Amino acid sequence: MVEPVTRDGILIQARGLVKRFGDFTAVDGIDVDVRAGEAFGFLGPNGAGKSSTMRMVGCVSPPTDGELQIMGMDPRRDGPAIRARLGVCPQLDNLDPELTVRENLTTYARYFGIPRRVARERAAELLDFVQLAERAGSKVEPLSGGMKRRLTIARAMVNEPDIVLLDEPTTGLDPQARHLVWERLFRLKQQGVTLVLTTHYMDEAEQLCDRLVVMDGGRIVAEGSPRTLIERYSTREVVELRFAGETQEAFAGKLDGLAERIEVLPDRILLYVTDGDGAVAEVHARALTPASVLVRRSSLEDVFLHLTGRTLVD
Repeated sequence: MVEPVTRDGILIQARGLVKRFGDFTAVDGIDVDVRAGEAFGFLGPNGAGKSSTMRMVGCVSPPTDGELQIMGMDPRRDGPAIRARLGVCPQLDNLDPELTVRENLTTYARYFGIPRRVARERAAELLDFVQLAERAGSKVEPLSGGMKRRLTIARAMVNEPDIVLLDEPTTGLDPQARHLVWERLFRLKQQGVTLVLTTHYMDEAEQLCDRLVVMDGGRIVAEGSPRTLIERYSTREVVELRFAGETQEAFAGKLDGLAERIEVLPDRILLYVTDGDGAVAEVHARALTPASVLVRRSSLEDVFLHLTGRTLVD
């Protein structure tokens, strides 16, 4: 395999990257660096520009403006050469139901000019890697959702790519299947494969991503490691209070000064604090008696909702 060209270890570099569809700007001048061997995530609500960015990186949608370099190549000029070194795992599994599990890999390998013998050997290795070796001769249709997802990931690895693009890799999977996919992706990263993913699951981003960007309205509103983003945009702990009998707003004014930030929701009040137990003690000291109290660690989801809001975007 040809070694990927990097600039100071950067495999993907975007500067002022723009994607427009007519009068609509989907991606509005973003800067991104993805280093070789890391797992990099794009987070954001619907319409934030994640998919448009991934399509430009995948060389299936040309940038409108700005600069984009992938493995030292320009997607506008070197699209076929770049795509030959990418693995793509789309959001919806587009496996061929008429073929067996093994044939889905060996047939796909032919698109990359991989000899049949090598394709068969590589398919066997990949099916063992995603724990589907026993189903190699089975048709795709009866497989569970988790099995199909693992097969799609295996197919993305057939050409031994330098970069694997994963669009919502565990959407619709049950918890057991999600964790197995996470384990396989973590092992790929250990092998030096660069992962670029989008996800709506904040726990997935915390588990998989070394670094990530949060996008909103086509722009990057935050960037860093999951832990760095939590430290920068949230507090160490969050206290969730639920009061019975009246609206939550009726109690919000009685909590002034207890937290760095207070968020009132229809069913609960969130206190963003450094010391959760100390805040709860102060709540009781003010003669307030919540129906329920939960003290938890601040999460990436708290950061995401703080930066992008709680309102649905269609």
